[in-house]
Amino acid sequence: MKVNVGGVDRIMRIAVGLILIGLTLAGQIGVWGWIGVAPLLTGVFKFCPAYTLFGIKTCPMQKQK
Repeated sequence: MKVNVGGVDRIMRIAVGLILIGLTLAGQIGVWGWIGVAPLLTGVFKFCPAYTLFGIKTCPMQKQK
């Protein structure tokens, strides 16, 4: 897996995932809140399969030697 999720994108994914899961556990939203697992995992692993399909990359380019 190549990294394709950058800094700000990664932070937002983790935050949204944790918020959705937290609201679900607190009983504030329904079962659909478990969808927060998807952005949480993509943020943690810095890889989004959908980005690969669409050719998107939000991480900075690495310098080649």
